[in-house]
Amino acid sequence: MNSWKLLGVGFLMLSVSLVAAVGLATESSRPNVVVFLADDLGSADVPWRGSKYVMPALDALAKESVILDVCYTHPMCSPTRAAFLSGRAASRFGCTGAQNERVFPFGTVTMASALQSVGYDTALIGKWHLGSRPDWGPNHFGFQHSYGSLAGGVGPWDHHYKSGPYTKTWHRNEELLQEEGHVTDLIATEAIRWLEGRDGKRPFFLYVPFTAVHIPIDEPQKYHDLNPHFSEPSARLRAACATHMDEAIGSILNALDRGGQHDNTLVLFFSDNGAHSLTRNDGQQYPGTYPATQVAGDNAPLRGFKSSLYEGGIRTAALVRYPGKLRGGTRVTAPIHTYDWMPTLCRLAGYPSNVDLKWDGRDVWPILSGQQPSLEPRSLYWLGVNRRERAIRRGDWKLLIAADRVELYDLKNDPSEAKNLAELEPERVAEWRKFMEQAAANDFDSEVPKEPR
Repeated sequence: MNSWKLLGVGFLMLSVSLVAAVGLATESSRPNVVVFLADDLGSADVPWRGSKYVMPALDALAKESVILDVCYTHPMCSPTRAAFLSGRAASRFGCTGAQNERVFPFGTVTMASALQSVGYDTALIGKWHLGSRPDWGPNHFGFQHSYGSLAGGVGPWDHHYKSGPYTKTWHRNEELLQEEGHVTDLIATEAIRWLEGRDGKRPFFLYVPFTAVHIPIDEPQKYHDLNPHFSEPSARLRAACATHMDEAIGSILNALDRGGQHDNTLVLFFSDNGAHSLTRNDGQQYPGTYPATQVAGDNAPLRGFKSSLYEGGIRTAALVRYPGKLRGGTRVTAPIHTYDWMPTLCRLAGYPSNVDLKWDGRDVWPILSGQQPSLEPRSLYWLGVNRRERAIRRGDWKLLIAADRVELYDLKNDPSEAKNLAELEPERVAEWRKFMEQAAANDFDSEVPKEPR
């Protein structure tokens, strides 16, 4: 055997050993991935947490899924989306609140571009909100097909964002357009059309970030009638919106089943942040007329709401289904962060990066599959919306620091964050401060430079 053949055999053996060592997926084992992201849905706004919202599709999905009891996000929409698609804390990009300016530097390896590079078809159908101009849209960051709102939540019938430069935001593949129909129906229809229009030769990544249950809300009477047990009009309005989203999720899951994709598809559901407190339905900023009421969601028993670094702002309801690979009906109590999904799904898809992607997340498959109970020790980190607050969780302890206060909570025994133990645990506060400083050193390291005006 000549040296070239020996080299080839050696390379093949090395490749096989590397696959075995790092657990990269084989071609036949790679899952399709469907991600449903709700908007402003509270941690208690789902059936497996006792909500009275009528959500039969999610109720059925939960029974087949691993329930994630401690699923963390960022406290607002854009940061969560940035973390999910990058595997990094959103503060690395300077993204701490709802953001219409471009979040990712061009060339950033996103989950979509990574999966596309290993043969996946990729689509985002719904809300982007990581750069609200067409030339900052999803097609520039790994999505072969995109549709929905380039900006944030939109009016359900006119599909307009807040009054201002990004009001007209509805698009297909970054071309602005006008359409008739309710936003939730349009998202579901497009997702099904995309699924059924594929040739079926490649695996796919379908990301469906709904605008529901974000204000402004206006729902057909059908969905109000499905929630007659809510006598208060504003509560019934929000319930109707949740039911409508649930119906859309069910229709997309049915399309998967019709296409024979049930067993080889990983389905992930979570919300982008906790529910907001009592808020005017029109937001006073959206063009158009909407039901004049105030709506709120439910994060009980967690403290706080959307935009807060308390658990109610950053913990959401979540589940993941992967038939034959994950045992449905089980629960995971170990903390999982939004930025963990990119390392996890990239590993399952067989994407081995040859450069440092600065991931803050880790592959949580061993937790999901029950191989190990946690990935401790590690730190989970947040920079607040106003950039004057920070929080870090390590083990069961969470430190929250603002200009005017220091708070330390034992989340195992006090998940509602009712008792501040900072004065009783000064040594732990000092140690956790060091972990926070280490994480905060990475803030803004990938921020897009501001464009001159």
